[in-house]
Amino acid sequence: MYDLKHFSLSEFDSPDLKNSGVNMDATFLELLDTARDKAGVPFKITSGYRSKEHNAKVGGVENSSHLRGYAADIACTSGTQRWQIINALIEAGFSRIGVAKTFIHVDNDPDKSSAIWTY
Repeated sequence: MYDLKHFSLSEFDSPDLKNSGVNMDATFLELLDTARDKAGVPFKITSGYRSKEHNAKVGGVENSSHLRGYAADIACTSGTQRWQIINALIEAGFSRIGVAKTFIHVDNDPDKSSAIWTY
């Protein structure tokens, strides 16, 4: 089901729920793996799947795509790396990207419209 080149499912675990990375959407993970190939830089996942409790603890929105395994946050602090990652995410087919000072949010939630936003 999951044949990932660059990631292990445990990287997507909610901190309060061991082995919860298995709740990640397979298509999302395949696209993210493709984006990682295209970017040519490592992706450090800072948030993947979230339990409801963890989502509330970190101030996530009620309908967060993290709750259903359609989202991840990737650590990023340099402008050059930010461009590499965002460019690769778009080339891989993602159309929902949030840009913060220290991370990039990406999701492919089928219930949400294409968008790019800042935090």
